[in-house]
Order: sequence, then C-alpha cells, then structure tokens
Amino acid sequence: MSASPSSPRLEAAASLAGGGLAGASRRSEIAPFIVMDVMERAARIEAAGGHVIHMEVGQPAAPAPSTAREAARRALDHGRIGYTTALGIASLRARIARHYGETYGVEIDPARVVVTTGSSSGFLLTFLAQFEPGDRVAIANPGYPPYRHILTALGCEPVLIETDAASRWVITPEALLEAHRRTPLKGVLVASPANPTGTMMRPEALAELVRTAEGAGIRFISDEIYHGLDYAFPASTAAAISSEATIIHSFSKYFCMTGWRVGWMVMPEGLVRAVERLQQNLMISVPTLSQIAAEAAFDGAAEMEAVKHGYEENRLILTTGLPAAGLPEFLPVDGAFYLYADVSRFTDDSAAFARRLLDEAHVAATPGVDFDPHRGHHYLRLSYAGAPDDMREAVQRIGEFLRKG
Repeated sequence: MSASPSSPRLEAAASLAGGGLAGASRRSEIAPFIVMDVMERAARIEAAGGHVIHMEVGQPAAPAPSTAREAARRALDHGRIGYTTALGIASLRARIARHYGETYGVEIDPARVVVTTGSSSGFLLTFLAQFEPGDRVAIANPGYPPYRHILTALGCEPVLIETDAASRWVITPEALLEAHRRTPLKGVLVASPANPTGTMMRPEALAELVRTAEGAGIRFISDEIYHGLDYAFPASTAAAISSEATIIHSFSKYFCMTGWRVGWMVMPEGLVRAVERLQQNLMISVPTLSQIAAEAAFDGAAEMEAVKHGYEENRLILTTGLPAAGLPEFLPVDGAFYLYADVSRFTDDSAAFARRLLDEAHVAATPGVDFDPHRGHHYLRLSYAGAPDDMREAVQRIGEFLRKG
C-alpha cells in the first residue's frame, strides 16, 4: 500500500531531509565568485544596448594560437573524438615536460605531468589527493576566491595569511611559521604572478618559502597559471626548487584558451597514482579536442608573445593614466594582467562602488571583497587583458566617473 502525501512516514522522511528533498548540502554553502555576478550584470546592460568595457574578468581578448585552432580543426575533420587516458595524451604530457627544460632549465619526468580540465580541476584534484577534512591550508590574503571556496566545500580550513606592502604582498616564511605554530598547517598555496594583485615573488623569496614549508612538513602548492605574463622580472617555478612541490598551470591565460578548459599539474611522483584514480572517477579524462589543441599551442608562442606585448601596452596605459584620472594608488603591477587599485579615498564599500561604476560609466570591474573578506572593501581589481583602445576609453570613463563623485 502506497503512502499518502500526509502520511507519518513521508513527514518523517521530509524532517530528516531538512524540510525537503530540494535542500542544498551544507558543503555547497560557499560564497559566490563575485566576478561572475559582475559579468551577468554587465551582460544585462549590453543586452539593453549599452557598451561595457570589460575589466572584471581575467579573460584574454585574443583567440587561441592559430596552431591550436588548426590542430583542432584537423582533428574534427579526421572524425571520431574519443576518451584519452586519465592522465592525458602521452605526447602532450611529454611536450609539457619539455617546456620546463626550454623555459626554466628544469628536467621534468613526463610521468609526473597530469593534464587537467583547466586549473580549476587541478585545484580540486590536488586538494583531494593531499588533504583530509579538517586540514588547514594557508593562502595569501588577498587571493583568488575559489582557493578558499573549494577548500571549504571539501571540509578543509583555508587559513588567510595577511600580506602587505612590506612583504610585497606575498606570504613570508615568518608569517607561514607563525600560522603553523598557532595550529599546524598541512599545506600552503601561493601564486606568482598573483591574482588579484599582479604581484610576483622574487626567485630568492620563492625558494626560501618552499624550503621553509618543506622543513616544517607543510605541503607546497604553486599556482603558476600566469607564467609567461611577467613584466617586472622573469617568473620562477617551484619545480626548480623541489620535486615535492605541486605545480598547477593552465593554457587559459598565456595561451588565450580559457574556453578550451585545459591545464596541467606537475605532481610529486608519489601522488601521481592518487590523482590518476581521482581523475578516472571524477572526470574520466580531459576533453580530447582541447588536449590536441593544447599540444599545438606550444608552436604558437610567437603569436602569444605579440599578445603579451599588447598587455604591456595596456599596463602602461593604466599605470600612467589612472593616477591622472584620480586613482594613484595600486599594488606593484609585476605580471598577469591585473591592477589592484586602492579606492579608499572614494568609498568603504567596493561592491557598491563597482556597481555604480558599471551602471553609470559602463566599466565592469571586480570589487576587492571577492578576493579579500577583511580589507577588500577598499580595493578594486581591474583586468587589462582587453584591447588598448578599450583601456584608454576605460581610463577616460573612470576619470569622468570620479570627478562626478
């Protein structure tokens, strides 16, 4: 006999389900990635006929290298696109390993290379492989929001280490050890060049931090997705310092392949099998077409260097134009394609300030609270990954907006 909608059995089940089967899990109760909300608001303005200058999202305006696009086209013409092995196409893994020798003079065993669905799945896989629920993982504040959001969803505790001008906005060995003494850390994640700040770690600072972490028994994860986009000095890889460091990289930024969703990791040898098992079950494999295009992207470096020169031009437009427009204070603009501006002269609510800037000046920027829950209400992140003409127009619009008050 079936239970009626009002039966005690169904009421008890609903009670156990927290009031309804549609309720979301506690682990899903993480903050939104605010930049995506800004994009949605900007899209509504554009749908109504407005011209928005997009400085909110870290997405190159240029396409993927022609070599990548041509390789993908040939693969499609050839026919069937099936699964690959979980760790990725062998020739792509070998090409990534070769990249480390060519770029950094570091020999990497291709067996340590894992192809991922962008860097985002790389973070998920490495967190799952290296940490247990309750483990504490240090990250810089300000920092990329999904670091702390993914860790939280997995039951780990993100530990925000405050950075400032004295440290060039990076985690220092002293700050890391101080946090470790309070309650032991299991890991630390750093990025250089960093998002949202654009700042970079000098080679000696990175080496000292890696050695300090390993000496304290803290796993080291290096987010290097903006490598290649360095202007102040060349970026250094943690792979040159320790074979126990985990490197996370992507084809999204330097190679302009955000929508292709392909990246890679260089793992400690002892963790490769664990990541392989996770990838087999969570993703099966990375999209084959994207892997084929990614391997060919390495042959398009000349195109990408031209794109990088465009970013350098944009960087100069902003670093010279914004002070004249009324925004003179920002963090060191070393690399990536971000400028992190101090707007405390104008507001103590960067989210409201960003909404007004978008609604009134049609310039989309990301409020600092997305990256820093403590001091972000005084900052705004501006991406200069677009066209130079858009950057000039943005400076003019921002200046007019600030003068209007």
